[in-house]
Amino acid sequence: MRHSQYRAALALVATASSLSTTAAFTTGKFLPSSTTQQQQSTTSPTTLFASETDTSATAPAAVPAAAKPIEQGTHDELMYALGVNLARQLGDVRPLVETSDELTQLARGLLDAVVGKLDDEGQRDLLGRRGEDLNKIIVERANAIRNKIETAGRAMLAEMSENPETATLESGVVIHPLEPGPDGFGNGVRPTAASTVKVHYHGTLPDGTVFDSSLSGDPVTFPLGGVIAGWREGLTKMCEGETAMLGIPPELGYGENGTPDGRIPGGASLFFKIQLIEVLSAGVGGSGLVGADGQSLKKGGGGGGLLGADGKPL
Repeated sequence: MRHSQYRAALALVATASSLSTTAAFTTGKFLPSSTTQQQQSTTSPTTLFASETDTSATAPAAVPAAAKPIEQGTHDELMYALGVNLARQLGDVRPLVETSDELTQLARGLLDAVVGKLDDEGQRDLLGRRGEDLNKIIVERANAIRNKIETAGRAMLAEMSENPETATLESGVVIHPLEPGPDGFGNGVRPTAASTVKVHYHGTLPDGTVFDSSLSGDPVTFPLGGVIAGWREGLTKMCEGETAMLGIPPELGYGENGTPDGRIPGGASLFFKIQLIEVLSAGVGGSGLVGADGQSLKKGGGGGGLLGADGKPL
């Protein structure tokens, strides 16, 4: 079906926007679920591990610490949170491995280094012998991931641009108007590159991963001079009160390197649902110009307005 990927992403954004903000956008909840916590082994100990006495043969098996449920407010939970925090700093390493065996060995190396099973001398020796091979495989796999992400994003932008309701700018930014402002589509105050705007936004990657959103809180205020080029180009084509979907190619987003925190990978096209709530300064159109103070300007009004070449108020 034509536009299937784009429509699916649009539906995902619409669904997310209609959910309670707590359910849809609360992040960072990495504690085990209640289902996981309640799961306990019901397998009886086998005679293979039973002691020589009959009484111990029927005793319940000891639960390893790693399999014990983590109760809220306990010291175990605090240490688990420390591990989660360290893992978040490390980032998601799964894209760099291709099989479960590779992931097992990666986790083994990480644990051995953390608990000191492989001491500093052993670590240095290992990395000295295999460091060059390690760098090579990391670069190869990172490039493959980036190429895959970029290909998927550009394909989605192409599908989006084929929709007759969208407009594709010369730069490659695709705009799909979704909801009009109070004066209808294309009418009202528009921001300029020098404007400061108040917006709600919801940003996703081509696979639907949400990397940033304001929908869990209050609208945010941005000077358009300080945002990525694709955002600036798209917002300056919108009018106050409108909601639109923006498709932004990587060269107008975060380029080949992505963001330092890894939330946006290199080569990723970005898709934003944006509600332009208010143009706070330096807007044009509508009932007139908007000055730096956010107030409408009237020709001949004097004071606080735009100045002409002669230095007098327009």
